[in-house]
Amino acid sequence: MIVTVYNTQKDLSISVANVKLMVPFLLRTLEISTDEVIIHFVSQKSIGEIHADFFSDPSPTDCISFPIDPPKKPNSDTKHQILGEVFVCPKIALQYAKSKNLDPHQETTLYLIHGLLHLIGYDDINPSDRRKMRQMEQKCLKVCEPFPLSKKRLS
Repeated sequence: MIVTVYNTQKDLSISVANVKLMVPFLLRTLEISTDEVIIHFVSQKSIGEIHADFFSDPSPTDCISFPIDPPKKPNSDTKHQILGEVFVCPKIALQYAKSKNLDPHQETTLYLIHGLLHLIGYDDINPSDRRKMRQMEQKCLKVCEPFPLSKKRLS
């Protein structure tokens, strides 16, 4: 699986290497097969512009997902599939983490996981779906612990 990562923000140092390890590991754990996923870490200004362009809401947000192709079916002979793109704003994570005394890298990981879950069909519009999404986010956070977004080395 190809994990393309663009890190165009400067608010939080991100280990792109760990993102490239974490995303396929998580998707394999969830039994999701695809050829490619694209991850963008963007500034608050950029996420606000994307939010305005695609959702008519100029306010900055934590993450935005754009599904492209559904996950591959077993023994599928389809051509190259791109699961989708996830845009994450670490600045929003920093602000929230500071207000709640949390780790901003952990909060950014949560936003990335949230975006990936949207790509595979999870939603959070109604309370029941939101509850399922939150439960899956917590399971995924545990799965992703070996791949911190901070630049510290993997053990």
